[in-house]
Amino acid sequence: MEKYLKVILTVIVVVQISSCSKFLDKDPLDQISSNTFWTNQKEVDMALAGVYARILSSTFNHNTMFWDVLGGDICANQGSDAVALGQGLIEATSGGIVSGIYSQCYQGISSCNFFLENVDRAPVTDEIKNRYKGEVLFMRALFYFTLTEFYGGVPMYTNLVTIDESKVKQSTKEEVVAQILKDLDIAINSLPNTGYNGHAVKGSALGLKAKVLLHNGKWGEAAEAAKQIITDGKFSLFGDYRSLFLARGQTNNPEIMMSARYLNPDRPSNGPDIQFAWHGTINPREELVDDYECVDGKTISQSPLYQPANWRLNRDPRLLMTIKAFEDSVVNSKGVTMGFNYNAQSGTGFEPVKGLNWDALPVDYSTNSEQDWILLRYAEILLIYAEAQNENSGPDQSVYDAINEVRDRPGVNMPPIAGGLTKEQMRERIRHERRVEFGLEGKRYWDIKRWKTAETYIPTLTDPGGVQRKFDPSKHYLFPFPQSEMDINENLVQNPGY
Repeated sequence: MEKYLKVILTVIVVVQISSCSKFLDKDPLDQISSNTFWTNQKEVDMALAGVYARILSSTFNHNTMFWDVLGGDICANQGSDAVALGQGLIEATSGGIVSGIYSQCYQGISSCNFFLENVDRAPVTDEIKNRYKGEVLFMRALFYFTLTEFYGGVPMYTNLVTIDESKVKQSTKEEVVAQILKDLDIAINSLPNTGYNGHAVKGSALGLKAKVLLHNGKWGEAAEAAKQIITDGKFSLFGDYRSLFLARGQTNNPEIMMSARYLNPDRPSNGPDIQFAWHGTINPREELVDDYECVDGKTISQSPLYQPANWRLNRDPRLLMTIKAFEDSVVNSKGVTMGFNYNAQSGTGFEPVKGLNWDALPVDYSTNSEQDWILLRYAEILLIYAEAQNENSGPDQSVYDAINEVRDRPGVNMPPIAGGLTKEQMRERIRHERRVEFGLEGKRYWDIKRWKTAETYIPTLTDPGGVQRKFDPSKHYLFPFPQSEMDINENLVQNPGY
């Protein structure tokens, strides 16, 4: 099912039926009739495509850049509930990002459970069934992991439920994480140990397991899972950092381990270039720009190479492949210098370029984008290993090797980090490396929450217009449950402080 998206609309017709209930915005699972479905291989493939289609939602595509508004690395200049949440101006319990993440993850979980409950009826081999089940369990783990990162413990369903059966109290976060790891272990044992081709593979499941373990402080186990991927050698760093995030560099890319996939003209993403290269809806902060080192591996406050009058010179190459000045032009793949027709002024003086197709300039509403949005890549595995191993046993040589491999990517070629670091010093080096390697990929918000640094960092930030950021550690490490769900599910207990 290369770029499986051609069959999505068909399967949606099969598994989505209108419902008068808005509970979780889920499919009405007690009304689905599929007596004439699951009769051949093609229909099973369609159902599997429907599960994968769930990660084309705003919770898993380029819109996760807005999470870096919450993480403090960017500002948004055209009205965003992420801005209002970050500034503490509203305690949003309905609509927007708060309910969007919740409902979209549960839509995914519903699709997974529907597939798992019905696939055994199909006349396909056990080998195919087991592999597909592994893919779907991986996807269910991804949906539940996302929920735990935003809401903590959540209602947990591992089988199809009726509307009434779904009205349960949330499980604890620990219980949900245990189920996530159980699903991933089954997936790891049933998926092929190959590179990624649009389907989750063993490395995808191992990588998600390592990430889940890292985010839950299980350092030794996280390091072990990441190390297995490194040892298996099925993935590697890609030699062109910029095109890693563009369609031209994403086919059979050895670094990509899971992505939301798009394809023109059948399923364009219709978003990243329009939103960010034309509307200019997000603006990176100077704090992020300043965190990129000079090419000698020193900070801008330490390096003699830094020139304040031209911050672009002598910097970590990843900087200008992630961020540009508002007024700067770029050179497209044909060598033509192109400007940007932004319809909004940058509030910070900077604009994103990571994942934006310069060949599409000038952008307008006819622009169709097909850049896949990467959810998991090998560089993250290396930095998961470095962090987990350092936290577990300190900065041994394998920690240096992992972080330096990321820095030494062809085309980046940053010098190795200095030796002789303490555990605490290495921790800060790894945190810096995560920030610049994954800049504008929506990971910073998750990182500062799990490090418990959000409460000290976020209040130091002032948004354009002079609004001071707020972060209350007694409540803001979790989102509230959407009020619409609280109204329908009397057993759901709201998160503290809301």
